[in-house]
Amino acid sequence: MRIGIDLRCLASGRRSGVEEYAVGLLQSLFRLDRENEFVLFLNEWRDEAIDLSWTEPFPNVSVKRFRIPNKILNLSLWYLRYPKLDRLIGGADIFFMPNINFCAVSTRTKLFVTAHDLSFEICPETFSVKQRLWHFFVDPKGLFRRAHRIFSVSKSTRDDLVFRYGIDPDRIEVVLSGVDPRFHAYDRNDAKMLAVKEKYDLPYSFILYLGAFEPRKNIVAIVRAYNALRRARHPELAKTALVLAGVSGWKGREATWEIEHSPFRGNILLPGFVEDSDKAALYNLAGAFVYPSVYEGFGFPALEALACGTPVIASNSSSLPEVIGNAGVLIDPHRPDELFRALESVLLDRKLRTGLRERGLARAKTFTWDASAKKVSTAFESVSPNRHSVIE
Repeated sequence: MRIGIDLRCLASGRRSGVEEYAVGLLQSLFRLDRENEFVLFLNEWRDEAIDLSWTEPFPNVSVKRFRIPNKILNLSLWYLRYPKLDRLIGGADIFFMPNINFCAVSTRTKLFVTAHDLSFEICPETFSVKQRLWHFFVDPKGLFRRAHRIFSVSKSTRDDLVFRYGIDPDRIEVVLSGVDPRFHAYDRNDAKMLAVKEKYDLPYSFILYLGAFEPRKNIVAIVRAYNALRRARHPELAKTALVLAGVSGWKGREATWEIEHSPFRGNILLPGFVEDSDKAALYNLAGAFVYPSVYEGFGFPALEALACGTPVIASNSSSLPEVIGNAGVLIDPHRPDELFRALESVLLDRKLRTGLRERGLARAKTFTWDASAKKVSTAFESVSPNRHSVIE
């Protein structure tokens, strides 16, 4: 078969959750499937120098690059349903979109789409007007209904698709994401850890959050829980800092205000954007990782922290219980007092911390990109005239 894959989701050049998903899944898919032909569709009006070197080892993978202004392409796809993206790349039996976007394909081409989350439906107030307009015109509901099959990154997102959009659950395949091998437990004396500690000027002991600064991520609750922890005056935690790593997103002002008015502001560090190559060491350096997000379609940072052996405290809502299982501490994201008590327990109880580390490492090993790729490949092969698996 000839399978087209939309790589416009990599256009930002940053390794966010969607980019992590696309690269991790496709690398395993290409490595495991050497029979089908994969044609990657990429449209870049500006020369963004997107790194596709990871596709080069695979002779059955090619890239078709176009330089159509995005606004013109999107308008044409939305209003005219033209051009057909499968025809742009020379024809395809399947066209796979690892993330939602403007799209039009030929009637005979089977459309497969990944659903990461429905945050734009469930938490619309956390999106800017521009973002909401983009989602309105992309029309995710219509896109999912047109798709031959939908890959959902969690059971939670699958349930959202069924409840919010009335999608037939038989058309949805739950394909849990994997975790990249670069996320693993380091030796405490590893030179990389020392280099990252110095690069971001980190203290010896700290609690870590890594992600965007936006209301859905519940950073206000993190700061309030940290304030309560410091007010408890535990001698062992007197020098424990809070590190909030990431860039400010839409409506980040409330979190910024909470940070600036904290009585422990001097111990709250904001290192900003963290290079992808530094993330694993950062997780390893942290005494605990907190992720009390109100809503997540999957939650890569929590899984990455587990893979690094870092104790995780996260929300008991949406997809996070699926990812964490019994390997972390789950709390109500709307109750900062629960987050405070969880932090107190994890940081002061060495036995609990050791148990979380062991369970986290074991849990993370069950999330592999090879397993994800095999499920995706099986779904692709279900529409093949030959109907046989190309992955043994």
